[in-house]
Amino acid sequence: MKHLLGIQHCTAQDLERIVEIGEVAKRDRKNKNATNRGILANQTWAMIFSKASTRTRVSFEVGVREMGGSAIYLSSKDMQLGRGEPIEDTARVLGRMVHGAIIRTFDQSDVETFAEYSGIPTINALTDEEHPCQIIADLLSIREKFGTWEGKKIVFLGDGDNNMSRSWMWAAERLGFELVVAGPEMCLPDAAFRENFTKGNVSFSSDVDAAVADADVLYTDVWVSMGQEELDDAGREEQLMAFQVNDAMLAKAASNAMVLHCLPAYRGKEITEAVLEARADEIFTQAENRLHAQKGVMQYLLSRG
Repeated sequence: MKHLLGIQHCTAQDLERIVEIGEVAKRDRKNKNATNRGILANQTWAMIFSKASTRTRVSFEVGVREMGGSAIYLSSKDMQLGRGEPIEDTARVLGRMVHGAIIRTFDQSDVETFAEYSGIPTINALTDEEHPCQIIADLLSIREKFGTWEGKKIVFLGDGDNNMSRSWMWAAERLGFELVVAGPEMCLPDAAFRENFTKGNVSFSSDVDAAVADADVLYTDVWVSMGQEELDDAGREEQLMAFQVNDAMLAKAASNAMVLHCLPAYRGKEITEAVLEARADEIFTQAENRLHAQKGVMQYLLSRG
């Protein structure tokens, strides 16, 4: 495994090992002799971002620097990609100049094409199809609280057919924990996509009470992903309100249930102000864990390259 293109492309062993490395990175962050300190020494990594970012950009830039390397941030406005240069040509050029690439863009095919033509480790930092780096940080956060994800019930609430929900489905398929994707029927994956999940541990529901009963983790995300604002119509939002993470929903989950949100959050929509503030430590520890997870990804890719 030389690239992280999506959770779909990972094995259970890949995911477990990346999380383990991330846990060590978090534990040893203040240790000047930590094993990951010089892994990127004399390396420069390109960060190619066509979508806005806070957590992803900062965590990767800090992670690269703390591992001894340098990061170059390139928006679409900074590159000839913005003027129509083929991704294949950009990949060939950068592959001769930098040591790795972190790409945040719209089309999954762009990340995969870049990886094919560049010959350097390539990381999917978010596409419309998947957000694998976020999932790895989330798995780290869950294991940090519970010690394991095995035997846990994770419920993804809201828009069940976006990059986050799809990445969660692939993670459950690989690792075997129970995942319920809960949302209005119009916001759930189509039958063709559901056929990818055959182990019986991934289910879909529009019955919010049944979905969250005894849940160990309640997970939500914005209802309208970047680049999909045309879906933000009143009828859709009205149906999604039934899947808002609020105190009444928490009362139906397990007594020690964890609340996670990959941020940014729209308080009063997918999650209430009261729940977000009450669970701020969990949610912002989850955000912090992006840094440690990114280090785990980069170290693992280099060890496999």
